[in-house]
Parts: sequence; C-alpha cells; structure tokens
Amino acid sequence: MEILKRSLFISILSLLAVATHAQSNSILQKAFRSSYTDELNKNYSAAINDISPYYTESSYEINIRLGWLHYLNQNYNASQNYYQKAVNLKPGAIEAKFGYVKPLSFLQSWDKVLEQYMAILKIDPKNTQASYWAGVIYYNHKQYETSTRLFKVVADLYPYDYDGNHMLGWSLFMAGKKAEAKEYFEKALLIKPGDESSTDGLNRCK
Repeated sequence: MEILKRSLFISILSLLAVATHAQSNSILQKAFRSSYTDELNKNYSAAINDISPYYTESSYEINIRLGWLHYLNQNYNASQNYYQKAVNLKPGAIEAKFGYVKPLSFLQSWDKVLEQYMAILKIDPKNTQASYWAGVIYYNHKQYETSTRLFKVVADLYPYDYDGNHMLGWSLFMAGKKAEAKEYFEKALLIKPGDESSTDGLNRCK
C-alpha cells in the first residue's frame, strides 16, 4: 500500500510539472508574439519589455532574441552580452555567432569579430559568409596569404560572385601574384562590367 501511495504521489507531481511547463510555454508564446509585433512596428523597447520579465539565463531563445532586439535598439553593449550568453549556451551553433558579430562590429571589436568567424569556420569550413568577412579582416591586417585562402573558398563555391572574385584578385595582387590576380579581376569585370576597383586592379597587373 505504501508503494502504491508513493507511486501515486510521484505521478501527481509529474502531471503537475507537465501542466506547469505547458502553461509556462503558453505564456512565453504570447510574450514572443507580442515582441514580434512590436518589432515589426519598430518599437524595439516595447519588444524587449515584452519578454524581459520571463528572462532566464539558461534560455538560448530568450538570450538570442534579446541580443537581436538590443542590437536593433542600438544598445550594442547589451546586445553583445546577450549574444555571448547564447553562444555559450549553444557552442556548436553558428546562428548566435553570426548574431554576435553584429554588435561587435559596431563596437569595433575586430579581434572578437574574427574570433567568431573562425569559430564558425571550425564548425562549417565552407561557410562563404564567414570566409568572406574573415578574409576582409585578414586583408586589412595585410595577411594576404590567409585572406587569399579564405576568398578562394568563396570564389570556388560561387564562381559567378563579384565580391569573391574581386577580393581574391586584390588579395593575390597584394601577395605579389599578378598573373593569378589578373584572372580574377577579369572574371569580376564580366560580372560587373566597368567596375572601377576591378579595372584599377587589372591595370596594375599589366
């Protein structure tokens, strides 16, 4: 009899936990719905306030949402804090890392931006967005061998992409490889005829 009572008690507790979770999820859905509506109306402070009362540090969804909303509201310090928490909660995801670079870029934290792009490339080595922007940072740091390797990922996967061919051309040129650079400047000019930067690069290769 005692065992039956204990089993019944555990069953009741389990049912209560399920009911509480369902109710909590329903409340969160309403809060997120209101937040999306306020975001659509560009009322970002209200969109933040819709979900802030339900904040828990362990919620990836709330952290990434608040990171995005604070970014839209131009509070870049708050945005980076929430995005960083989301990154820590889901280290194998690239979604939050791409979000994280947005406020970091406005704060000009370029080392941290590069760190996120390289972390993305460890997870997804052929990610063209991360390859391109990491390439731009390395190019600006005059590390042309590394930037060339990254831009080549973009150009190989998207041969008809102007940005990949254009930046690969410049990266090769700056690395002293004029003959190879010429080929990519010519490709870039087929995609974007008359482009000043690619024309300038091509003329320098002669």
